[in-house]
Amino acid sequence: MIEKLPDFKAQLEELDKRLSEPDVMKDMSQYKNLMLERSHIVPIVEELSNLKSLMENLEDNEALSREDDEEIVAMAKEEIPVLKEKIEQSERRCKMLLIPPDPLEGKNIIIEIRAGTGGEEAALFAADLYRMYSYYAESMHWKIQEIDSNATELGGYKEIILSISGKDVYGSLRWESGVHRVQRVPETESGGRIHTSAVTVAVLPEAEETEIDIRQEDLRIDVMRAGGPGGQCVNTTESAVRITHIPSGLVVICQNQKSQLQNKVEAMRVLRSRLYDLEAGKKAKERAEERKSQVGSGDRSERIRTYNFPQNRLTDHRINLTLYKLDLIMEGQLQDVIEALKVAAGEQALKEAT
Repeated sequence: MIEKLPDFKAQLEELDKRLSEPDVMKDMSQYKNLMLERSHIVPIVEELSNLKSLMENLEDNEALSREDDEEIVAMAKEEIPVLKEKIEQSERRCKMLLIPPDPLEGKNIIIEIRAGTGGEEAALFAADLYRMYSYYAESMHWKIQEIDSNATELGGYKEIILSISGKDVYGSLRWESGVHRVQRVPETESGGRIHTSAVTVAVLPEAEETEIDIRQEDLRIDVMRAGGPGGQCVNTTESAVRITHIPSGLVVICQNQKSQLQNKVEAMRVLRSRLYDLEAGKKAKERAEERKSQVGSGDRSERIRTYNFPQNRLTDHRINLTLYKLDLIMEGQLQDVIEALKVAAGEQALKEAT
């Protein structure tokens, strides 16, 4: 792998040269793409340089182990197995870094959380997941914005749609798509019995306007009065917007914003991402026919995780991960789960690349 280092160094130099050109700096789209490419190459150059240095150190110590000085020989022999282990770890990191990045990796996301089976308890758990993702986004210094929601009288959500923007958002949360099952005693349960409910989560890479071509004639736009739980927060003006994309049958309703124009803008934002995800899903299905991903297909109907509150246990069924710190995870401490999913996905990609 070390022989690839000069090529990557040359690529990095060329990228830095292009990024300093005035024309590129004026074109934000081109500048952003080049910066993403650079962010992929920099860690490769760093790790390959580290590997080269470790291998040179190993050669030096192997040469020293053949010297006449017994003290030097002993020190060299002690250092050799340590260096070999470090080289093995570095080679593994290099292999992972050399896997071509997912083009969606750096995208922002639209995340849709919907109550499934379980009635009001499912709606309350949807609100808990919303808080969990909000806390995690805050810890990562990401920006989170509520686009639309359908709240219940007890403080749950039948549905809530959010956008999250920041560094590596899709790369971190992409594996959250699927069915999240909860086992706990609901607040509405007087007999103390444990109920099982479910919430579905959809993580959609946010599409730019230039990435999805939506023709005006393919849209049906209806306006209506917005409403809240139990008839509360009812608007006196027709500010809510429903957009139907006729070719796909997708329907997006947005009513949380203050004006009809704002609701239309947000609804179009969600529609673009759903259409983008629909197209990406078709491509993923084609790839899935060739190989089965260890981490799961990302299918919305796939049960991915169980949250067992009485046992303080979270289980991710795709990678057989069990953690007994559900209380902390619900407070947004998701890093252990996300890192385990990333490692599993990387190992699977590595198997498929070799």
